[in-house]
Amino acid sequence: MTSITTKKDIRKLTAAQIKKFFTENGDKAFRAKQVHEWLWKKSAKSFDEMTNLSLKTRELLKENFEILPVQVHNYQVSSDRTIKSAFKLHDTHLVEGVLIPTEDRMTACVSSQVGCSLSCKFCATGYMDRLRNLDAGEIYDQVVRIKEQAEENYNHPLTNIVYMGMGEPLLNYANVLKSVEYITSEKGLNMSPKRITVSTAGIAKMIKKLADDEVKFNLALSLHAANDEKRDKIMPINETNTLSALSEALQYFYKKTKNKITLEYIVFYDVNDSLQDAQELFDFAKRIPCKINIIEYNPIAEADFVNTEQDRLDKFAAFLEKKNLTVNVRRSRGKDIDAACGQLANKESK
Repeated sequence: MTSITTKKDIRKLTAAQIKKFFTENGDKAFRAKQVHEWLWKKSAKSFDEMTNLSLKTRELLKENFEILPVQVHNYQVSSDRTIKSAFKLHDTHLVEGVLIPTEDRMTACVSSQVGCSLSCKFCATGYMDRLRNLDAGEIYDQVVRIKEQAEENYNHPLTNIVYMGMGEPLLNYANVLKSVEYITSEKGLNMSPKRITVSTAGIAKMIKKLADDEVKFNLALSLHAANDEKRDKIMPINETNTLSALSEALQYFYKKTKNKITLEYIVFYDVNDSLQDAQELFDFAKRIPCKINIIEYNPIAEADFVNTEQDRLDKFAAFLEKKNLTVNVRRSRGKDIDAACGQLANKESK
C-alpha cells in the first residue's frame, strides 16, 4: 500500500526551517540561503529555475515541497494605460490587482483577501463574501507580476505599492506584514518601505498594533465621512470603530512612527460633499499630522451613490486648503475597465 504524502508550500517555511531540512537530508546547510534567494529575490516559480543547485538537490526539493505561484488569469488595458489583472491562486480563487502608470511613477495596487467582510456600501468588493486571507507569498507574487507588466509594457520599474485592492489588510495582519518584509528586504525585492502604503477601513486596535510594531510603511485611512452617523451608514465598521477611537489610534500611530497619515475621502453627491462635511473633516484632520486625498466616486451596479459635481468638489477642496490642510484631488484611473478605486469585484468569476 502506497502512502500519499502532501508536499509543503516551501514559501511558508523560514530560512532556518529550510536549513534544517537540508542538514537532516545530508545536504549542505548553505543551500538554504541559495533557495531563499531564488524564492524571494529572484521570484522563482519552480525548482527547475534554481540552476545553481545540483539536479539531485532540485529533485530532493521537488519530492518534498511545492511552489504555488500566482498566475495572471487575464488582464485588461484601460484607455489611460492602467492594467487590471485577474490573478489565479493555486486553489482557483481569483483576486484582482492593478498597475497604475502616471508620468512620474508606476504603482501596483494589490489585494490582501479573497473578497471582504466589511461591507462598505460604495465598494464592489464589499458586496462579496470573504472567502479567505491571502498568504504572504500570494501578496508578494501580485507585486512581482505587476512589476513585470510595468517593465514589459512601459519600460519603467515599479516605484510604489498600495495595499488598496480587495480585502481589509489589517484583518490579514501577519501575512500583510510578512509580505512587506519580503518586498522590502535586501534579501527580497529591496523596495523602500516609504514607497508602500497600507490602506485600512479603520480598525483602531490594529492601527495601534502597527504603531507598536514600529512599521516603516505609510498608512492610509479610508474615511469618507467625519460624522459618525453618516460613516455608520456607508461603512458599518464605524459602529465598532468610531471616529473618536480612530482619531486616538492615528495620533498614537504618528507618535510612535512619525509617519504622516493619508486620509482618503470619496465625495458622494449630496451625502458627504457639503461645506458642513468639509468642516467636520477639518475638525477630524486638524488633530492628526496628515494629508487628504479627495477621490472621485466610481459607480458600481450594487449601489446608487453618485459622484459629486465639479463645483461642489472645488468648493469642498478650497475650504480645506484655506484651513492650511494638504489636499490632493485624485482623478480615477482605469474606470473604463472597472479597475478604479472601489470597483474590484472579479466579475467574471461570479
